[in-house]
Amino acid sequence: MIYLDAGTTYSKVIADNEIFDVQYIKHKKDGKYYYVLPSSIIKSQNINPDSSCGHMANAKENEIIALAQGARKDSRVSEDKESTILDLGSRDAKWIKFRNNKFHDMDWNTSCASSTGATVEMLLKFYNVKPEELHFETEKFAVTCGIFGMEKIMDSISSGEKPSVAISKFVHGIAFNAWNFCKKPDKIYLSGGFCENKCFTDSLKHYCEVELLGRFVLCEGLVK
Repeated sequence: MIYLDAGTTYSKVIADNEIFDVQYIKHKKDGKYYYVLPSSIIKSQNINPDSSCGHMANAKENEIIALAQGARKDSRVSEDKESTILDLGSRDAKWIKFRNNKFHDMDWNTSCASSTGATVEMLLKFYNVKPEELHFETEKFAVTCGIFGMEKIMDSISSGEKPSVAISKFVHGIAFNAWNFCKKPDKIYLSGGFCENKCFTDSLKHYCEVELLGRFVLCEGLVK
């Protein structure tokens, strides 16, 4: 059995067997292999998943449903009387809220990807900055539009600010926007690649409590 969450930049796979190179194995659990690998590899191979979601797949499942089903498998979410789960990826953001373990509210921003993961990755490559060089900055850039946000980064750097500091302020702006997008909850359960971005998680913790669910929530939601 193969379960695929095919993101724009990276794909997450849960499989019963070892189907990709060992370097892409994130961990093993309950006899299953958990992979994170570039989506270009998924496109180049003839992978026929039993269930899939995501932009880069011929999706068989809705991502919001996969997010909800995967999150509810986590005891922290299922035991919480009111929980907001945010999935922030390379090109979109989506969240769902449960009350008393029942669906209450949701939203999905698919129209603007300018201030999500792909933008941060491009900035890091352009300015030759490593993710671990980013740290929480009390100041943030307003990121109502990613293009204007990048303009502020370039202006800041041209004025002498270190690229890592300018990008950190941009990431803080993304975190602030994400919290507002979720309607300012007291706590967010975070799903997706930003779980591994400490600058982002520290910035989000400036506004609410944060629990990290990891990168496989949607994939877990596909497993029956």
